[in-house]
Amino acid sequence: MLSKQLGKKAMLWGMLAQSVPDIDFIASFWLEPSENVLAHRGFTHSILFGLLITPALALAADHWHRPHNIKFSKFIFFFGLQVFIHIILDAFNNYGVGWFEPFSHQRISFNVLFVADPLFSIWLGIACLVLLILKRGDRRRKLWIRFGLIIPALYLCYALYNKIVIDKEVRKIFQQQRISYHDYFTTPTIFNNWLWYVIAASDSGYHVGFRSVFDRKETIDFTWFPRNDTLLAPLTDEEEVHNLLRFSRGFYTVEKWNDTLVFNDLQFGQIAGWQDQGAKFAFHYFLKQPRSNRLVVQRGRFEGWNRQTVQSLIKRIKGN
Repeated sequence: MLSKQLGKKAMLWGMLAQSVPDIDFIASFWLEPSENVLAHRGFTHSILFGLLITPALALAADHWHRPHNIKFSKFIFFFGLQVFIHIILDAFNNYGVGWFEPFSHQRISFNVLFVADPLFSIWLGIACLVLLILKRGDRRRKLWIRFGLIIPALYLCYALYNKIVIDKEVRKIFQQQRISYHDYFTTPTIFNNWLWYVIAASDSGYHVGFRSVFDRKETIDFTWFPRNDTLLAPLTDEEEVHNLLRFSRGFYTVEKWNDTLVFNDLQFGQIAGWQDQGAKFAFHYFLKQPRSNRLVVQRGRFEGWNRQTVQSLIKRIKGN
């Protein structure tokens, strides 16, 4: 967008603008873990923040590169596009984005991509590296620009198609297996878009299972997890609990591990649940023990993983 005027410096400005919404990680240095999970992808990923930071970045670039012949409106469009691409793409995974902060705490989450999907990101990384190496006037640059943009865009469309198909099949299976639910969601499992994590919420608990886009059988082997929300009764006035309940959006269970009360947020799936139906949930939070809850969202993502775990994931992806 600005390479003719700024050369490779335009990519550096783009990298900066794309990274700005993630400055919320700084909050983790002084917020409690239950507060931090809400702060992340909160206000700095909102539409209001995007509208405020865009002119600030445009002014900085305009001042830095003087004298130049770039219209200020072009800087505005450039930085606005970078920032809003970031907050829009973040909504495609299951963490949720606070687009409407501070006016509404509703989180937007499309559950289309896993938070780190190599088949979406790798092409962008390769193109970025090549473009940094190639000289400014090299004719091959246009080819690599298209490579870095078109392939991820096509993959995102493919992921959206998988999401539509999986949701349609899951709703049909709920009906066939007489699964009663008032809410449900599907989201991809780790590093792929073929095996999907499925959860149906009822009044007292959740049916949890997995569905591959390559599955032939019109059934899902669900596992039942009771909510056990009565265990939270002594802690209903605790801010920690209120934060976790808000973040979980109604998908949580409570259980005791020996003498420790544990809050599970079901949105982030189980630790290799396709291999062990009763596996722990990746997001498990130790109540009344804030110092034990660093990196809580992905705390146990790879716990107990080995070669057999990877093989079982590949096997399950291939379908039943």
